[in-house]
Amino acid sequence: MTTTLAGKIKAFKNAAVLLLCVLSLTFSSAFADDGAKIFKQNCAVCHRLDAQKLTGPGLAGVAGRVPSDDWLQKWIKNNEALRKSGDAYANKVFQDNGGTAMTVFDGVISDEDIKTLITYIKNPPAEKAPAQEVAKQGNEAGAGQEESPVNTYLILSGVLALLLVLAVVLRGVKYNLLNVVAQKKNQPEVSDMGWWRSTILWLSTHKRTVAALVIVSCLWLSKIAWDGMMGIGVYTGYKPEQPIKFSHKIHAGDNAINCQYCHSTVEKSRHAGIPSPNVCMNCHKGIDHGPTTGTAEIAKIYAAIGWDPQTQKYDKEPKGIKWVKVHNLQDFVFFSHQQHVKVGKLDCSNCHGDVKSMTVAQQVQPLTMGWCIDCHRKTEVAGMKDNPYYEELHKKLAEKYKGQKITVDKMGGIECAKCHY
Repeated sequence: MTTTLAGKIKAFKNAAVLLLCVLSLTFSSAFADDGAKIFKQNCAVCHRLDAQKLTGPGLAGVAGRVPSDDWLQKWIKNNEALRKSGDAYANKVFQDNGGTAMTVFDGVISDEDIKTLITYIKNPPAEKAPAQEVAKQGNEAGAGQEESPVNTYLILSGVLALLLVLAVVLRGVKYNLLNVVAQKKNQPEVSDMGWWRSTILWLSTHKRTVAALVIVSCLWLSKIAWDGMMGIGVYTGYKPEQPIKFSHKIHAGDNAINCQYCHSTVEKSRHAGIPSPNVCMNCHKGIDHGPTTGTAEIAKIYAAIGWDPQTQKYDKEPKGIKWVKVHNLQDFVFFSHQQHVKVGKLDCSNCHGDVKSMTVAQQVQPLTMGWCIDCHRKTEVAGMKDNPYYEELHKKLAEKYKGQKITVDKMGGIECAKCHY
């Protein structure tokens, strides 16, 4: 009997350890190189790190071609001033490149950043194999918890399995202990009547408890049904696969590109707008290699616009890009980006979340009517004193709600006809 009890406890421990191992998660993180960031933001449109020429010469071996690092520092900072000083090599570089002047970075990049940039150019990163790139991309997705979200149902199933194992073991322990007591009192052994008969016996002897459990269960099920109905049409967490794996983290986060550069109509239209491939080509005419996907995804941009990177010409049939919309409002709802971004001075993250950290764009907020109304009740009216267009209206609001915080709802922000017309 003691051996049986010890065996069951050992089995329980083994099962618990196994379940805990299955539920354990590991995370990894990645960091961006400062030199690479500076190069991408300021140099990559005109220069490559290899020997291939774009608008400007390829930078492979540039440290051995120029007179010194100090000369290179002055050239990057203000090549125009260096040429005007009569520097022979500076003027030779200018003439060798068809008289095309390089951008003057004095006041744009600090001296420390230029030194970091020179170090990066002299020691460029090695070309990654495709397998390494895929692995790095997977690590980044795991670090941001975007590509591999925690499966709640899997964890819940594991916990329930653990509780079931615990119940079985404790049931066995109970009857073993009862039999130990019975043996000491010279009484007959207590037999296990089985799960079903035990349950029926418990239900028949605990009628009040059973009634309370039934009432609570009905209320709980009603709450689940209500929440389910309220969630119809709400797509929080929706992140569809796009035709091109565009990373907002790399563009808006690491490279600090302003949202309005791509979504150019956000301040003057109802819609934020989706950039055409021409906007992408402003940078990717010179940048043909991504940090996580290599050339694969950028090549899709070239195919969409008909660009041949070998001939440097638009000599192919353009195809366009069929982006999948992430944020969708019902047809009976009116929403204007201009009113919120330009007039209301709201940051994009208020509705779209921390897009700068997203590898895959997703819907963060529920975008329900209740969520919008709650925001209008909390958000103060922007530009109460410096917006001449609404000067008369703002003056009346200030008089009417003297001493109170003027929120959007006080100027009609929760009237039905404002959004439903």
